[in-house]
Amino acid sequence: MKSITVAALTGFAFAFSSAAFAADDHAGHGAMHAAAPANATHTTHAAMTDGLIKAVNKAAGKLTISHGPLTNLGMGAMTMEFRVKNPAWLEQIKAGDKIRFVADDANGVFTVVQFEKAK
Repeated sequence: MKSITVAALTGFAFAFSSAAFAADDHAGHGAMHAAAPANATHTTHAAMTDGLIKAVNKAAGKLTISHGPLTNLGMGAMTMEFRVKNPAWLEQIKAGDKIRFVADDANGVFTVVQFEKAK
């Protein structure tokens, strides 16, 4: 019984100390995002993906985008609908525009969190 208790306590100590170490390791990262542009996010470090706007639904706050692979979400190329982080962005783009964007899973909803018009 004593060896089980010691093993359990050792496991808990290791689990909690690892989490604290990992949290401390990333504590200074917030400062590097302070000068991010207005349509940027600090929640993702994903690479931008090429996309073609197929539809803009201002009432629903959504875009339909034909896009390349979204590696941060484990998705291949396809056409799908996304929410936008900032509804004002819907005024800046229209169907037929080529963009580069970052999407993220925001509470179970695929959301465009950063974009720029493609050159």
